Amino acid sequence: MSTTTKITLEVRDHILLIGLNRPEKLNAADEEMLHGLALAYGQLDADPNLWVGLVFAHGDHFTAGLDLMDVGPKMATGSLNMVPEGGLDPWGMSTKQVSKPVVMATRGTCFTLGVELALASEIVIAATDSKFAQLEVARAILPFGGGTIRFPRAAGHANAMRYLLTGDSFGAEEALRMNLVTEVVAPGQEFDRALELAQAIAAQAPLAVQATLASARAADVEAEKQEVFRRLGKLMQTKDVQRGLEAFMTKQPAKFEGN
Repeated sequence: MSTTTKITLEVRDHILLIGLNRPEKLNAADEEMLHGLALAYGQLDADPNLWVGLVFAHGDHFTAGLDLMDVGPKMATGSLNMVPEGGLDPWGMSTKQVSKPVVMATRGTCFTLGVELALASEIVIAATDSKFAQLEVARAILPFGGGTIRFPRAAGHANAMRYLLTGDSFGAEEALRMNLVTEVVAPGQEFDRALELAQAIAAQAPLAVQATLASARAADVEAEKQEVFRRLGKLMQTKDVQRGLEAFMTKQPAKFEGN
């Protein structure tokens, strides 16, 4: 097993195990973790001997989302670089999406970019203690990892808006009802079940798997992906973004003014 600080990597046969490794911060993603994750996806895509990715988390929580103490100021100035050279955007928004299938195992907290990573994955195994939320509207921004595109497509418009527009959390069974996850298992079983499915995929003809995946994704709305970043750019120039960031840092409710 190799470790890139906050991301662990291990190859088992033709499967790349990608572990979020910042458990003391509930695996909240700072810029270093984002870089490591993007590089892992780049490796998965580029290596012909890697056929499937399995994303999981060390500790009891998948991710608390972005570490706004680290990335918030960079987002505000437009200087956040999420994808270094040789990497791929794990959410498939700013670069092409990884060409190999990804299985994800989640438990505990799975907020914002974690939900969007699930939506960008092919198979998601969730422990019964999983708690999901898209909190972006409480930070005066919009989900920019594909949530506004993939959540409504997976769950239906009304189901998605129920959570995208309120920031409310929901559990594993609700995620299963809305097609955000594939199966729900007891806590502690999510990794083994995800690995079992990854191994089943890796036992198939890899080029046929990749062709099937590419065909299934052909309906992705590329133009709307670019619109997400245009809309995010406009929001980042508003005073409400600063109000949202200050509220997060002080742990006080934000008072938005719509400007």
